[in-house]
Formats: sequence, structure tokens, C-alpha cells
Amino acid sequence: MRRWRPLKWPICCDVWNLESVSANRARSFARRLALQALYQMQINPRSWQDTYQQFAEDPEAERVDRDYFRELVAAIAPNREALDARLTTLSEIPPLELDPIEHAVLWLGLHELEDRPELPYRVALDEAVQLAKQFGATDGHKYVNAVLDRAAKELRPDEYGKPIASPVGQPLE
Repeated sequence: MRRWRPLKWPICCDVWNLESVSANRARSFARRLALQALYQMQINPRSWQDTYQQFAEDPEAERVDRDYFRELVAAIAPNREALDARLTTLSEIPPLELDPIEHAVLWLGLHELEDRPELPYRVALDEAVQLAKQFGATDGHKYVNAVLDRAAKELRPDEYGKPIASPVGQPLE
């Protein structure tokens, strides 16, 4: 039987900024909660303020970046028609025929691509695809990825297609 020896070198985590990691997780949870709120607003139409209040009181909301959650719901809910108009140009499926989960995920992704320029488009796409994988139909994530990729190409032409920079500033290949 093999015994594990202690490491000769200490594990150094200076590169990891744990506060940043937890802040990113809180934003991911905010997106998840916003998805659930947007889904509910499609199924059971209510004001976004009532829906926000209901989800903000949920015990799961403890792990959420509440400001970001509120920003997402407050920005997307009143602008669903404008987002649907944009979706019409990007998608071969009319917005009213979309599955409610994929519809809400596309609203989230489009909002982040349009209104959050500081957020890299790859992050917006990845977060949306992960939500679609977790909550959507079997292959819904593929559709979400294709539509948001078209949106990123249109909305972020300067950023789209550039190589990812490595931590030391050299492009990865």
C-alpha cells in the first residue's frame, strides 16, 4: 500500500484571488435566480417588482449578489419586447415559440452582451450555455450557444474572435 508523503514545496495560492472567485460565484447564482424569475414571469405574469421580492426573500438568495440580481431583473423584464425583436433577427425560431427556459436564458445573454461591455463576451456566452445545460431541454444549450454567438459577432465585433490572453499577456493558441 502506497503512503502519501507531504509535499516538499508549499502550495502557493497567491495567484488566486478568493474574493474574486466568490464574487463571480455570487454573480453566477444571481444569473440563476434571475433565470428562475424571468421564467416565472413568462408562466405567471406579474410585475417584476413582485417577482423580485419573492425571489429575494428565498433562502437560496443568501449566496446571491443581490444588486446584480436586481439589476438583471429590473433591466430585462420591462425590455422583453425589445430583446425579442433582437432575437427575431438572430434566430430562425420566433421568440413566442421558444421554450420558456431557453427564452429566458437568451434574454439574459443578450442583455449582458448589449449592456455589460466590461463583461467579456465569452463569459456571457459560457454562463448562458451553463444555465441552458442545467435547466433547459436536452440540446437547448446548443441553440442558445448558436444564437448568442451570432449576437456576440454583431454586438461586439472588436472583441469577437480575438485570441484569449494568457495571464502573462501572451495569446493562447
